[in-house]
Amino acid sequence: MTVVRVALPIPLRVHFDYLCDTEVSPGCRVMVPFGKRELIGIVWQLNPSDSYDVTQLKTVTQVLDQTPVLAAPIRQLLSFAADYYHHPLGDVLTSALPALLRDGKNADPVKGHSYSLTEAGQHLTAEQFKAAKKRLALWQQLQQPQTETQLLEHFQRKELQYFVEQGWAHVTPVLYGPYQTAAEQQKSLPLNPAQALAVTAVQQALGSFSCFLLEGVTGSGKTEVYLQSISPVAKAGGQVLVLVPEIGLTPQTLARFEQRFAVPVGVWHSNMTDLERFTVWQRCQTGDLAIVIGTRSALFLPFLKLDLLIIDEEHDHSFKQQEGFRYHARDLAIKRASIQQCPILLGSATPSLESLANVQQGRFAHLELPDRAAGQLMPTVELVDLKQQQMMFGMAGLTRQRIEQHLKLGQQVLLFLNRRGFAPALICHECGWMTECHRCSAFTTFHKQSRQLVCHHCGATKGVPHQCGGCGSTQLAPVGQGTEQLEEQLQQLFPAHTVTRLDRDSTRRKGSLQQALDQILQGEPQLILGTQMLAKGHHFPNVGLVVIIDVDSALYSNDFRAPEQLAQLLTQVSGRAGRGSQPGKVLLQTHYPGHALLQDVIQNGYASFARSALKERQQTFLPPFMFLALFRVEAHQLDLCQEWLQKVAEHYKNWPQVQLLGPLACPLERKAGKYRWQLQLFAKDRKQLHQSLDSVLSDISRWSSSRKVKWQLDVDPQDLN
Repeated sequence: MTVVRVALPIPLRVHFDYLCDTEVSPGCRVMVPFGKRELIGIVWQLNPSDSYDVTQLKTVTQVLDQTPVLAAPIRQLLSFAADYYHHPLGDVLTSALPALLRDGKNADPVKGHSYSLTEAGQHLTAEQFKAAKKRLALWQQLQQPQTETQLLEHFQRKELQYFVEQGWAHVTPVLYGPYQTAAEQQKSLPLNPAQALAVTAVQQALGSFSCFLLEGVTGSGKTEVYLQSISPVAKAGGQVLVLVPEIGLTPQTLARFEQRFAVPVGVWHSNMTDLERFTVWQRCQTGDLAIVIGTRSALFLPFLKLDLLIIDEEHDHSFKQQEGFRYHARDLAIKRASIQQCPILLGSATPSLESLANVQQGRFAHLELPDRAAGQLMPTVELVDLKQQQMMFGMAGLTRQRIEQHLKLGQQVLLFLNRRGFAPALICHECGWMTECHRCSAFTTFHKQSRQLVCHHCGATKGVPHQCGGCGSTQLAPVGQGTEQLEEQLQQLFPAHTVTRLDRDSTRRKGSLQQALDQILQGEPQLILGTQMLAKGHHFPNVGLVVIIDVDSALYSNDFRAPEQLAQLLTQVSGRAGRGSQPGKVLLQTHYPGHALLQDVIQNGYASFARSALKERQQTFLPPFMFLALFRVEAHQLDLCQEWLQKVAEHYKNWPQVQLLGPLACPLERKAGKYRWQLQLFAKDRKQLHQSLDSVLSDISRWSSSRKVKWQLDVDPQDLN
């Protein structure tokens, strides 16, 4: 009997030991008894020195794997992640596996099956199949040696099974294996000197760990740098992981990679079925896929020979998981590259301040692309002062004139409004009452198309009321503007032109996003309207004008990261203009044209803003020059939140190196019927912060009040709201 330590998918920071009478390795799945149920866990350690008395241990019910589903490099990464983010190990390990493996599916990498005739089958004659034409055709097909499933698709499975049962054919599994290398099927584009320098630096680093930050203006050809950096890896039979922030970028990126390389390219994102993701997982493990393009969870795929990691739009906050296991994919990708001894390339036109600080401190090599790849000029930016302007549909007269001019020139116009729905709320004209979510400290958004009020925080929906909830008046009207309303208004203003709306509501159906992008890329003059979805790496060569409808709401925020995020958003959205042969223009509507942030980004560019923002962060002792962790707590009763966080704060009296901010209410104090409070922890020394977290977490598990609230710990939080 071997004592095995098993990581189970439960939110407890404790070990579970079992006896096992079968040979098993760390990283294999086992089924074990746990209370009145059975759970599937991962063997983490054999014969641990601090095990319980073996007479008290239960026995493993079943060993599910002969070989580990989590190889040593992945286990090392996940162990680091569990320690760094202070999350239960079992939860971390199981989150790295596809759902079908978590449910106990066989992990053998079977691609298909090969059928061939047995000796008995070879002695059959055509006469024996006189009355069964399908079986005769199948028998004739099976005369060919090692006939694979793909060649037998036109035969019913029951016919194949019948041959096997009769002893006329035997079946052999066909396993996935390393892909066949091939030359590039599309010629590389010529590189300018800055691009060539970047490609050379990455290629020279292959085979060892190096971290590069590729800072290139929008349209500078970062994707071509990625492609040419990948080329020697694909020719040598290695594997590459490309992380992108949003599913919306995946089809466009996938098409570009498939056109260039004659090797298998796979995708990984949350819109795939469980079977599709399981297949990609298997193909990665066996080396059958050369390149995988995926969102953040693709980081945990089990590559056979990972030789290069690329993070596109590395600044994007979508790389931070906001629920459950709160990891940052960019930071863990750097750790994985270190473990696998391969280079990692972080690309962005607007790098995060954390990455720029790492450049300053010599941890990252800095590669710059200061010019657009085809020599196009950067778009010119014009501020439209909304004060004393005659407005129509949220647009100034000058804005409407510019839109009309560019449409007449045969160009596309992109309008950015980061608010979906028809209007942020309904208001009563009689008393000023507004529609609020009964579960959150927020207004409900009016969606005209579905005739519903939707809370964009908790998802609650209800029908549109006929009367005011305050005075009973029927004079209810939309207040504010969302993309749905602006789409309707643009159709009235420019009836001769198509309006394409891109937001979460209009792209819910599978394939709808790709269909909309294809329509835009056809190049016909039209109006493209959307939210933040438009700001992330899309290449629209016929867009001549970008209009940013409203940024004023983002200029004043209680989050210290808000200026950085706004500067990134403005730069990224503006970068969609002028990517073709014609120069681009950007109109930015605001009531505060003299605001220091707007002036800095417009006059000096993002790079200048970022360097001054870094100095400001250093002077005010904020990340990345301080290390931050955050306790959030939720409860139906306000006093439970306050009392629980006060206990955490009292614990920190023994840790003078850690500064506290709070307890205080979250900016959105009530969500989904629960009150939300937080406590922010700052420390100059990362090690001391994590030691203090280990100490307080061991106490929290013993508090009876911890069972009355829902609490989370977020290390390196990106969203303080």
